[in-house]
Amino acid sequence: MPNPWTGKGNPYTKEEVRARLRATVDQKKAIIAAGAGTGISAKFIEKGGADLIIIYNSGRFRMAGHGSTAGLMAYGDANAVAMEIGEFEVLPVVEEVPVICGVHGSDPRRRMWHHLLKVKEMGFSGVNNFPTHSIVDGHFRQVLEETGMGFAKEVEMIRLASKMDLFSIVYVATPDEARQMAEAGADAIIAHVGTTVGGSIGVVNASVTMDHAVETTQKIMDAGKEVNPDIFFLAHGGPVNTPEDVRVILEKTNVHGFVGASSLERMGVEESLTNLTRDFKALTLR
Repeated sequence: MPNPWTGKGNPYTKEEVRARLRATVDQKKAIIAAGAGTGISAKFIEKGGADLIIIYNSGRFRMAGHGSTAGLMAYGDANAVAMEIGEFEVLPVVEEVPVICGVHGSDPRRRMWHHLLKVKEMGFSGVNNFPTHSIVDGHFRQVLEETGMGFAKEVEMIRLASKMDLFSIVYVATPDEARQMAEAGADAIIAHVGTTVGGSIGVVNASVTMDHAVETTQKIMDAGKEVNPDIFFLAHGGPVNTPEDVRVILEKTNVHGFVGASSLERMGVEESLTNLTRDFKALTLR
């Protein structure tokens, strides 16, 4: 049902969001979820026909000209930033597409059930586990896990969100993480294969091959489906950047769609502003 006070738009129930995505898949169309760090991004992503809009704290850094990985660093309160972008920029301008809130599930300062109640009250239709420690590896990842700030906290956040009737779309980097999230009740799983390549602040050497991305994405999907075959699966990151790249992933795996943050928001701004400015600068005086 639409918003009971306005008659349209957010918030949607968990099953209402699932039904929208199911209808897209039934039409043999790819699900496209897009990250938005500003209101104007969200406004025109909706006009482009996205199925979901996700608010990340990294969107603010991305649209300020910095790498999205800044969202994983101690440069601000990730949960507060996501709520602020949602309340004052995105939710006021999005008409009808479900808006998802990025939640830093391992934040030890918050009663997560209490924060999720505020997310729901704000008018978000679901949650996403970002910043996510699933994309942290090595010694630092082990330290996070052993000191109570690991991926398990993100899983528990999704378990709580599911009980609260919030749709959940989650990042994972391994098949085991996919199983954990599926068991916690995740509605959609995103195979995160690394920071997006390309553009002015994308990675160059710190990426994987398309073959690796394909293999990892399929393994993650297979693991999640073992637990729950009704989960939606999406690709994200690494060499999967352009519509042509996404077409390769769709052809070589069984995923249902793609999540684009830098791929949509940042790349769109970089290219269009550069070309438009060049067109203006090509003008000559009489």
